[in-house]
Amino acid sequence: MSDDLFPDFESHWIDTEAGRIFARTKGTGEPLVLLHGFPQTHAMWHHLAPALAETHRVVCMDLRGYGWSTAPKSDAKHETYSKRAMGRDVIEVMEALGHVHFTVIGHDRGARVAYRLALDHPGRVDRLALLDILPTYHVWERMRAGAIPEAHWGYLSQPYPTPEEEIGRDPIPYFEGLMRSWSAAGDLSAFDRRALESYRRSCNEPTRIHAFCEDYRAGATRDIEADEADLAAGRTIQCPTCVIWSDYYLVSGSVGHEQKPLDIWRRSFAPKAGGVGVTSGHFVAEENPGATLEALQAFLGSEA
Repeated sequence: MSDDLFPDFESHWIDTEAGRIFARTKGTGEPLVLLHGFPQTHAMWHHLAPALAETHRVVCMDLRGYGWSTAPKSDAKHETYSKRAMGRDVIEVMEALGHVHFTVIGHDRGARVAYRLALDHPGRVDRLALLDILPTYHVWERMRAGAIPEAHWGYLSQPYPTPEEEIGRDPIPYFEGLMRSWSAAGDLSAFDRRALESYRRSCNEPTRIHAFCEDYRAGATRDIEADEADLAAGRTIQCPTCVIWSDYYLVSGSVGHEQKPLDIWRRSFAPKAGGVGVTSGHFVAEENPGATLEALQAFLGSEA
């Protein structure tokens, strides 16, 4: 059980517009929320959360549609699983726990929620850390130009019900196949068995598979629109921002880009961002937790 991964953390079920959102909390100090990626749950933070809770009030939450949180029914325009809507969940969860503004650290899809939240609600986010992503609009631009493969982004964002039905025939091999291909070792050796159990429970159910697909459909539509609107208006992230990227996956792997991740962020939404690369596959918090924690602690301890 993932409970074993978070000793002495409190558990919460918090009502939001999406339904009930599950979260764990521990620590005192400035509030900090951790947002997981796809196809994972809050369990991905089990290496980092206890250490961060020594200096911060840490909140690990499952995004809508993932883990133990509600998977709300989607809508024809995919707004339900837009990162803007998911960002509102974060605000509701943090307010319910007594925090009006806070630091946000996100990985993968959670990082997309995190930067959208920082753009939409700048007064809420004190600091922002983005783990192993590039802006959504940029990735889709590169894919549509044929510079990088569409891979799972294109597949999962296909119209309902094609991917849901195909994945639903045997979901665990599909999702674990993605995780293997994104890890530096090409296998699941970096993942704690209890975390893997959490991921398997989360992906092995029809409403969750649909939620995952809707997450990517929103990425191909509503999220791009939000990014492009902010770019056109010249909006940028106002808070201190740290970008952490993996050398294996984001730079040299199958989704590798010829441009440096930090340069892409500085030219788009985070002109003053700092950052560092770590030796890892995509799952930096689990494949190289030591270097990831060191980078985050340095960022959190720096002057704003």
